[in-house]
Amino acid sequence: MNDDVRNIVLGVVAAGISAAVGWLTRTYLWKRKLRRKQAFFGLPDHSECLLVVNREAGHHSAVHRYDVVALLELSSLIKDCGAHAQIVQHDLAQQGFGERTEFCVGGPYSNRRTAAHLTSLLPGVQVNQDTEPGPDRGSFRIGTERYRMEHGVAEYVVLARISVAQDARPVFLFCGQRAINNQAATRYLARNAGKLSRKYGSGSFCLLLKVVNSQAYGPDVVELVADVTRAAQEPAPAVRTSHRAAG
Repeated sequence: MNDDVRNIVLGVVAAGISAAVGWLTRTYLWKRKLRRKQAFFGLPDHSECLLVVNREAGHHSAVHRYDVVALLELSSLIKDCGAHAQIVQHDLAQQGFGERTEFCVGGPYSNRRTAAHLTSLLPGVQVNQDTEPGPDRGSFRIGTERYRMEHGVAEYVVLARISVAQDARPVFLFCGQRAINNQAATRYLARNAGKLSRKYGSGSFCLLLKVVNSQAYGPDVVELVADVTRAAQEPAPAVRTSHRAAG
């Protein structure tokens, strides 16, 4: 074998080794990212989870179109984790929590399951469910602060991950003042899952988000107002004069 042939063979071998190392590295990083995502959502390979469906206001069984889109986005996220979803109507989900990851979409006025979770797990979050028009209709009270809705301009949604024990599967809540806010929260979660996982790990959190100018931007422009985990987990204090939070 002359020098030219030997150099060609060595070059091919080196290129093959380099390609193999690169492939192994990318595969390792991809699997590590997937495992972190699965741990955050409580969705290991081939696991089962619940998608709890609410109803559109004024209807017995219809689901609002924005909530349908939110469910589709969550279904895609679940599929990426290699898990499977069971869709359950909110008034038929008569079971405990912690055995399977649960994604609960809608406020307490349209989703009984959300109402139960707020009472049991986030007692510091109260949602005004008045049916008559008024400034506080649909407003949130978290701790001592009240957040009023400006329809189509500034609307709020609670995004929470609740885990009741170390080895329990989490409950995710998407509790918006309007259906479009629920979709905004699911989209925010999908886009920021990695960041939230690094910050909170497998622990609980409750975030208050503001959807900005939904009449023009839909569910895409979302601001983080505050991490309200501590206030949300404590019993609600006595009511004081309400106001809309600035920002």
